[in-house]
Amino acid sequence: MVTNAAATLNLMLAITVPTPGGPEALALAEVPDPTLAPDEVLLDVVAAGVNRADLLQRQGHYPPPPGASAYLGLECSGRVAAVGADVTGWAVGDEACALLAGGGYAARVAVPAGQLLPVPAGVSLVDAAALPEVACTVWSNVFMTAALAPGEWLLVHGGSSGIGTMAIQLAHALGAHVAVTAGSAEKLEVCRSLGAEVLVNYRAEDFVEAVKAATDGAGVDVILDNMGAKYLARNVDALAAYGRLVVIGLQGGTRAELDLGVLLRKRASVAATSLRARPAAEKAAIVAAVREHVWPLVASGAVRPIVHARMPLAQAADAHRLLESSTHIGKVLLTV
Repeated sequence: MVTNAAATLNLMLAITVPTPGGPEALALAEVPDPTLAPDEVLLDVVAAGVNRADLLQRQGHYPPPPGASAYLGLECSGRVAAVGADVTGWAVGDEACALLAGGGYAARVAVPAGQLLPVPAGVSLVDAAALPEVACTVWSNVFMTAALAPGEWLLVHGGSSGIGTMAIQLAHALGAHVAVTAGSAEKLEVCRSLGAEVLVNYRAEDFVEAVKAATDGAGVDVILDNMGAKYLARNVDALAAYGRLVVIGLQGGTRAELDLGVLLRKRASVAATSLRARPAAEKAAIVAAVREHVWPLVASGAVRPIVHARMPLAQAADAHRLLESSTHIGKVLLTV
């Protein structure tokens, strides 16, 4: 039972997973406050983003990295409640959003200072929770790893997802052409409104044919893929010469056959990356790059968080059901 004792016993409210399972496994409970390391900032959480990685962790398939919070939540926004002894540049009361290795589904979370970002101008504190994970994922993969350049073509699978909507906007704002796949006319229309030029309903069309038709047979320069094994061969087929495929999700499985001859003839490359388990120094570098390159675009209005729903923390199970239904467009947030 939740009581008012949390404020006096150094406890806080958090979503816990006593036993891995379906959305019903999520339970609101009183848990100990996080401890603050010298290089960390304590945030009073206002909102947390819901990500597919959270669904996997709830099911018992994606444990947090060593030393990370056991609670779900890879991004949040809130107000600084305390700063560690070694932290500079942040003060109690500052509004911020943060990239997390875990712990966002809670009233408070301790964050390495290098993973903290100011709330961009023009974005509410709640909606800022929709930005850190997708901005860092897209910038690190599409621009830092794959080096998408102005005038090149980017193919985004799952274009209407949180990551997809961010990738479309960033690529479009920086002068690239964008093709997307999505599963409905409504989702594709949102993608078009954000800057996508080639719209492929994967339920009825072949994305390889569509992107080759749009590029006079050349193919696309970069692919951001959340499917993994299921799309591997077709993704390589869709690549242009010197194309770069970046796999960031495994919704379509983990094992597939790769024809190295095709890859070799195209002088193409395949990379597979994850963000959560990277060392703190790598995350801090990505966060700094996002602050430098992405935040001005958000402040100008060229890029914005796309939020499908904002739900109370106690309705975390319903938020997971919504994500699992794949009927959402953009991000789902939990408010604390």
